[in-house]
Amino acid sequence: MGMSEAVITETTQAGVRTLTLNRPDRLNAANDALLLALTDALRRADADDSVRVVVITGAGRGFCAGQDLGDVSGRDMTFTEHLNHTYNPLIRTIRSLGKPVISAVNGVAAGAGASLALAGDIRLWAQSASLIEVFSNIALVPDSGSTWFLPRLVGYHRAFELMALAERVRSDDALRLGLCEQVFPDETFAQDVQAYAERLAARPANALKLTKQALVFAQTSTLDEALEQEAALQQLAGDHWEHEEGVTAFKEKRPAQFIRDGE
Repeated sequence: MGMSEAVITETTQAGVRTLTLNRPDRLNAANDALLLALTDALRRADADDSVRVVVITGAGRGFCAGQDLGDVSGRDMTFTEHLNHTYNPLIRTIRSLGKPVISAVNGVAAGAGASLALAGDIRLWAQSASLIEVFSNIALVPDSGSTWFLPRLVGYHRAFELMALAERVRSDDALRLGLCEQVFPDETFAQDVQAYAERLAARPANALKLTKQALVFAQTSTLDEALEQEAALQQLAGDHWEHEEGVTAFKEKRPAQFIRDGE
């Protein structure tokens, strides 16, 4: 498959690896090839020291319209087997990645595409973007992490309503509900996302990795467990060169430089 036909395209600029879902004729509906390629691309980005931030976005008008039903129609595989082979490893990879992941939602995010939009550490939306938990329209249960992410953002009752009625959430409501952190104009969305990602890439990479680890741990821990985890991770942060640079820069009243030459 040539680059022009790749289901995931990759670009890297200023420490930002952008992974673009590339099935624009299907609003980037996910098939096995796309899901497995995205998981692989994320793992390679995690292992690449030159990559400091990962952006996931979609080509064309859509972010991800969810599962391509034609891809699974008639297949001799259970729903459980399909999720455990494709979506679940992808979501686990995003949440365990040692680098910030930005979901850059450029258009509709539906079904499992909504789950993918919610899974990022930062969610940036275009003005025309929307999210819909469409599963109930085909009498299925929200999956790929939606039942975990959405109630934590909007509460149980609102999450149930959005899932039961398959209500579309547009960008202004998404910002109000906490489903995204920023909304940018459609016309400048790609540039705005890149600028935001570069700001994030300039931050201390090790400290952000440990911060993500602490937050993910705390979401399913007790307060005592979270305090112990913070103390352990703080030692790792304090022993890293970034901490020394941050303290030195503070004393010298200059901006800290958290990117070393050659990185």
